[in-house]
Amino acid sequence: MDNTSVTVFTMTAYAVMENNKYLQFSIFMLLYILIISFNLLLIAVICCQRALHQPMYVFICNLAVNGLYGSTGFLPSTLILLLSETYEISLPWCLIQIYWVHTYAVVEFHILAVMGYDRYVAICYPLHYHSIMSIPKMCKLIALAWLYPFSLFLMYFSFTLRLRFCGRFIHFKWFCVNFELVKNACSTTSYHSVVGLVLIAFLMIPQLLMIIFSYAHIFRVCLKSSKESQVKALKTCIPHLLSVINYSIGGLFEIAQSRFNMSGTSFMVRIIMSLYYTLLTPLINPAIYGMANQAIRTHVFKKFTRLHFSLRPTVHRE
Repeated sequence: MDNTSVTVFTMTAYAVMENNKYLQFSIFMLLYILIISFNLLLIAVICCQRALHQPMYVFICNLAVNGLYGSTGFLPSTLILLLSETYEISLPWCLIQIYWVHTYAVVEFHILAVMGYDRYVAICYPLHYHSIMSIPKMCKLIALAWLYPFSLFLMYFSFTLRLRFCGRFIHFKWFCVNFELVKNACSTTSYHSVVGLVLIAFLMIPQLLMIIFSYAHIFRVCLKSSKESQVKALKTCIPHLLSVINYSIGGLFEIAQSRFNMSGTSFMVRIIMSLYYTLLTPLINPAIYGMANQAIRTHVFKKFTRLHFSLRPTVHRE
């Protein structure tokens, strides 16, 4: 292996799709505009309507903010690389993108776990909901969902920053991934995998257990409730469950690509799997909550109705 330290990596996923890069640029630009528009609309509706200043909607708002954060860490660089002739990304930007995309994914799961706990309290302890899910507690849960992943992943990421990369590094994805980067380091990385597994345990397992715990108790309460209460609980939980399933699909795709040999899988399938993780989740989430949640849907409809009437020309009768 060449011992010369490298500062630029080649992203071959873009080279493979070179013949259609202008079409892809247009599609990605459209998707980015949709992600920004949908999530900003969701944030604006929740922030402007006092009736929606409740824990459940505040958590949805944070989910939308994280969607904007994650897509911004991926899509602008994607648009630039699509129009590039060399499809190269600098080491500093690759490292920034790794931290950006990974923290987005972990924060997403933490917010989903907190939302699951919120549904558990609302359904299992409806009379005590406002005392249990008070504003101070809500703020603490939101702070935990953001600060805990950022600080803990920064500790792990510090190990990656110490690595040295030699020779020509070719990255077979649309964005930089920590595991792929570590595999191609020319310095010792034996401790890195162990630290990575410990980090995953601390970042993901408690939140997974919280979601399982919440829905186990919700299911138990629903079994003892009337049919009307069961339908109401189901309507409340469906958007959150869809978001968890959507996130899990993207997460499993990403883990499968990073940890297992996918050489036998079509390159196009691998690209789609990679895009699902960073592109479809922030696009689907606002659609899920905008369409499935009646309160949000009603306020969005009112906003567009007011906008429609405000844009209508005024007719003056003589």
